[in-house]
Amino acid sequence: MSNVLFDTPGPRARARHRIFAGLGILVLVGIVAYVGWRFYDSGQFTARKWEWIQYTQIQEDLISAVLATLQAFALGAVLALLFGAIFAAGRLSDHKSVRMVSGFVVELFRAVPLLILMFLFYYGLPSVGIRMSPYMAVVLGLMLYNGSVLAEVFRAGIQALPRGQAEAAYALGMRKTQVMVLILLPQALRSMMPTIISQLVVLLKDTALGFLITYEELLRFAQRIGGDGLFSRPFVPTALVVAAIYIGLCLLLTWLANYLQKRERRSKKHIELEGGPSRELEAAGLAGRTSGN
Repeated sequence: MSNVLFDTPGPRARARHRIFAGLGILVLVGIVAYVGWRFYDSGQFTARKWEWIQYTQIQEDLISAVLATLQAFALGAVLALLFGAIFAAGRLSDHKSVRMVSGFVVELFRAVPLLILMFLFYYGLPSVGIRMSPYMAVVLGLMLYNGSVLAEVFRAGIQALPRGQAEAAYALGMRKTQVMVLILLPQALRSMMPTIISQLVVLLKDTALGFLITYEELLRFAQRIGGDGLFSRPFVPTALVVAAIYIGLCLLLTWLANYLQKRERRSKKHIELEGGPSRELEAAGLAGRTSGN
């Protein structure tokens, strides 16, 4: 049995793949063990290097840094999703002028690095009399860059749907807005969900760039505590703690997305009828006929 891109591996190929996978795991474990031993040998795990985390004020500062990271992520994610949805609709518009303007905006902000956007908002706008807080500079940069990427994700997801879905809805007398909201988007979101979550994870990690414009988030906290001579400059311990927090936040976001996706699939509103149209299409058709009457 073959696939479009590759042939299904046979018994020997599968055994070879298992061997390569095992060797890869061993190499990775060896690298991690070597790095850990070097940290231990250089005294990074001594009590002196870790006593900073026992102080109440530092713990409160760490919590504040986590909250600042989550605040920038939350607002940036909501605005990026809205930005992406609006400009994806613009790129799919029937009007050429709207498509051109939307395409220019999306391609522009996809091409400009996020860090440059943050620098322009925080350091560039004051030169023309517009002052912006580090928080707003970070959020706007996250919105424009990640929203442009999400706009292309939304557009590709909608265009990947079979054309018969929209044609059937138009045949029932539905308007384009109804077709997009009731028919295309619910189906496209399910297929796009892994890509959307991946981009939101990227957005969460991109909040770390805010430390370059003095935004008090997790990386800024690690830089400040890690360079403190009072605790023998525990840069590695603080970096490990902050990295663990980032990993935990990303895993939590992924878990939440998977939970919502499974819950949405179990919903009675999205049960696919075998060998026929989905219930969503039938419901949308009824809604279209009702609105037409």
